Formats: sequence, C-alpha cells, structure tokens
Amino acid sequence: MPTIRSPHSPRVAAATVTVLAALAALGGCGSTQAGDPVTSAPAETVTSAPAVTTEAPTTATGSFRSVADIQAAGSIKIGVFSDKAPFGSVDANGDYTGYDIEYGNRIGQDLGVTVEYVPVEAASRVSFLETGKVDLILANFTVTAERAEKVDFLNPYMKVALGVASPEAAPITDIAQLAGKKVIVVKGTTAETYLAANYPDFDVTKYEQYTEATSALLDGRGDAWVTDNTEALAWTKANPGFTTGITSLGPADTIAGAVQKGNKDLLDWLNAELVTLGAENFFHQDFELTLEPVYGDVVDPDELVVEGGQV
Repeated sequence: MPTIRSPHSPRVAAATVTVLAALAALGGCGSTQAGDPVTSAPAETVTSAPAVTTEAPTTATGSFRSVADIQAAGSIKIGVFSDKAPFGSVDANGDYTGYDIEYGNRIGQDLGVTVEYVPVEAASRVSFLETGKVDLILANFTVTAERAEKVDFLNPYMKVALGVASPEAAPITDIAQLAGKKVIVVKGTTAETYLAANYPDFDVTKYEQYTEATSALLDGRGDAWVTDNTEALAWTKANPGFTTGITSLGPADTIAGAVQKGNKDLLDWLNAELVTLGAENFFHQDFELTLEPVYGDVVDPDELVVEGGQV
C-alpha cells in the first residue's frame, strides 16, 4: 500500500499514513469512532521514562497500558479530533495536522514509538479511554470536575473559555441576545453543559461533529454557535461574514490531555514530559507553527499557551 508523508516541524516525528486510513479519517463526519488509526513514524532520538509495570492492569471497563507496555508494543494510541482545525484536523492530503498533533508527535518521539492517531468525537472522548481504545486523549479536552471523575487529566497545556460565533450581519455580543434564537453546540462539549446549566430555556440544537455545527451556521440553520473561544476565533477569522462577538463566556478553564482512570504510570511520565517541554518553550513554538497563521495578531499566545503544566 503506498504511503503519504506529512511535513511537521523539525522537532517532531513525521506522520505516515496509509491511503485507506486517510480516506477513513476524511470521512469521519459519519463514522469517526470506527475510523482506522493513523500512524506516525518513530523518532530517531528517544528519551524514555522508567517503567513501573510490564502488564496492563484491568479496570471495570477496559484495560490500560503502562509506559513499558507502550514501548514494548512500539506504538501509542492517541485520540484526536479530525475536524477541529487548527487543533486537530485532516488536511487535503489526508494528513493529521494542528496544535494537538504537534504535541502528540513529540510525545511519540520522546517515547520512541509510533503514534496511531484515532479520530474521536467530543462526546466519545471519555468512553474511548474507558474502553481502552486509546491510551491518551489530546482532543482539545477541557478539564471539568465531572470528567475528572471518569478520567485522569494531565497538567494543562492551554487556557480556554467559551466564545460565541455569529453572522456579522446579526452579531451576538451579549449572551442575553440568544434568548429566542437558534443556538448551535457540539454534543459532549463544555458549551453544551454550560448552556444547559445556566440557560436551560435557550433553543439549542446539538450536533455530533464540528463540521456539522459550522455547516449549520453557514446555512442559516442557527443564529449563533457557542464553542471554545479558541475555536470560535479561528473559525470566524477563516470565514468572512462571521464574527466572534463574545470572546469570553463563562469561567476560565484549562485544556489538558487525559489517560484512563488509574493509569498513574503513564500520567506521571506525561506530566514529567510537560516539564521538559516547558523548559524548551515548546508550546509557544507550537503556537507559532500552527495557530499564529490562523489567528494573526488577534490572540496573544500568552493568553492561550501554558508551559510546563503550570498556569
């Protein structure tokens, strides 16, 4: 089967994907959970943490793998978005790209293993960890107390709040303006939770995929889209005729990777990795590579980036 190679920064391993997996990822709007994993090539330079166990413990819903298990297998399975540019998406060549992907590639490099990217939907992130379909989620995962009961979050690598995207011709600049309007959200996101808790009377339509949500806004099937402010700003900048009228809604939160509940060995390794990356200013470089071309000077990287796992 021929392969397609994806360019990345000199700091990360290049992704190698089969044509079949690429097409499956591009078609993820209908069946991302069943998509074939996409594999990135192992890095030449390897830095690994000492392993605690060599067998994968069994949990109530699945099993998880230690660092030694992952290195012995030669690959790590990372759940990412395939439709949420510029954080995790599949480009026209079928290659995974974005801010979260650069982070995932670096993890694979330092573990000395290939990365198998598994496309996930927002609502499936917890279940993919619980059932052992992935070792790690890097899908723009906002840390919440409810989610922390089911997964173990790493230390954060981003800061985030909610934002509201709407047409420039009818901009939403205050949350009160959404009363009586058609509001779009993606299932399983903090936007859905926030609106249900604080504005239960709003007319909210929920979509499985980010592309479905943005298509609904483009088609006029909704008056506004509530999502992460980072996503809203990126999308409206790339789509003339739309604006992010509210750039900060609700509480300030953080975004972090997550592993299966109880997988302390992998959790500790990944948190130590964040310290190493912080010393290199890795996420500022990641921002410059993947986000700055989208945001321009609209977003100050220091308002978004977290280095060393410490806010």
